[in-house]
Amino acid sequence: MPTASIIRIRNVVKTFGPITAVAGVDLDVAQGECFGLLGPNGAGKTSLVRMIIAASPLTQGSIWVDGHGVSKDARRIKASLGVVPQEDNLDPDLTVLENLITFARYFDIPRAEARARALDNLRLFELHERQKAKIDELSGGMKRRLLIARAIINRPKLLILDEPTVGLDPQTKHLVWQKLRSFREQGMTLLLTTQNMDEAWRLSDRLAIMNEGKIIALGSPRDLVSQYGGNLVLEAQPPLEEKNRVLSRLKEHGFQWEEIEDRLYIFQGDGQMLEEELKQELVIVNQHVPTLEDVFLRLTGRSIRE
Repeated sequence: MPTASIIRIRNVVKTFGPITAVAGVDLDVAQGECFGLLGPNGAGKTSLVRMIIAASPLTQGSIWVDGHGVSKDARRIKASLGVVPQEDNLDPDLTVLENLITFARYFDIPRAEARARALDNLRLFELHERQKAKIDELSGGMKRRLLIARAIINRPKLLILDEPTVGLDPQTKHLVWQKLRSFREQGMTLLLTTQNMDEAWRLSDRLAIMNEGKIIALGSPRDLVSQYGGNLVLEAQPPLEEKNRVLSRLKEHGFQWEEIEDRLYIFQGDGQMLEEELKQELVIVNQHVPTLEDVFLRLTGRSIRE
């Protein structure tokens, strides 16, 4: 994989009055990789991405995209980006094809070239037969595919994707994943923000988990599961009257766990094994090999964020 950084972030802070959305982030994204950015609602992901695409000013720190500082070269940076927003912002008054051709004007692409690129992109996402349709005639999956087709009209070096498959049926989701993998294979860099753990696992070469404005874990999906997930996750429901004593015994044996209401999620690491007696006292109700979702929940908590 190429090692040159297409995104360099140093000590970046973003505040909104008394609220700190991003709290001193340092990060490098390598050219040609798919980098995943995970975090619960309010973790700072959107604020960080908006600064990367030069849509929001930095409070402190520096960001370079393809060698250009976002504070000084915003226009040049935007010309090399493709952005797929989570919300549909297609023009309902234009046809599918006209949406792409009109968008190409922002990049000074000649009309004949814009039309050729637009038709190629529609074929790529299996939308060619709907080129004359209005946006309101499209399904949700078609709109998501069209947003990606629009985002690559300028042949960007860096593609920013905000929840690219949210709300999609399995067939459309896998089609989108296939196309995104092909972009990466062709040398495009992908920055993916998602709360779909399966998507992050399948697509990301590396990922960062954000929480409360900071990056709290960084690495490949497999390495993060190995580092934070252990080799088995046990879900237990200990009797209330025995809970304190059971927790004390878990601590004595070096186990780590999360306590959520009446459940314990126990992370069993290498070389660790629960004694049979302790297993019975814990009342194990489920166990599974750790996943990226287990790591995410362990690091960011299981409480609902608004």
